[in-house]
Amino acid sequence: MMTEPYLPNGTQTPSERQAETTSLGDLLAEVSRDVSTLMRQEVELAKAEIRETTKRAGRGAGLLGGASVAGILALAFLSVALWWALGYLMGNAWSAVIVAVLWGIVALVLALTGKKQIEQISGLPQTVDTVKEIPDALKRNEENR
Repeated sequence: MMTEPYLPNGTQTPSERQAETTSLGDLLAEVSRDVSTLMRQEVELAKAEIRETTKRAGRGAGLLGGASVAGILALAFLSVALWWALGYLMGNAWSAVIVAVLWGIVALVLALTGKKQIEQISGLPQTVDTVKEIPDALKRNEENR
């Protein structure tokens, strides 16, 4: 003897009502559409996260490039300063040293800022989280059985 698929209060769940009126082929088509929609949404989420990640990586790389230029300028000014210092031991040499030290500070600030930007790159956290939820979403639960 089969028991009727009714809730204790005598009503059917929405899923049970739909199962009685819909063919298996239609139900499978609906599941297929839902899975297809879910996969498209996951791909779009991954694309959005990749865009954000590459933007952050580009900024960090640009700052490191700026640090490289500043470092080269620091070396150039230190070289000029050493040349002047050895040549004159007074006057213009000290001004060249001050400029070189300032460029060294700029290089340090840019390098540290660029490194910090690159360390903040976290990959695709939302995509990973939502992909982990897919198996649970496909399982049958009490509310939607």
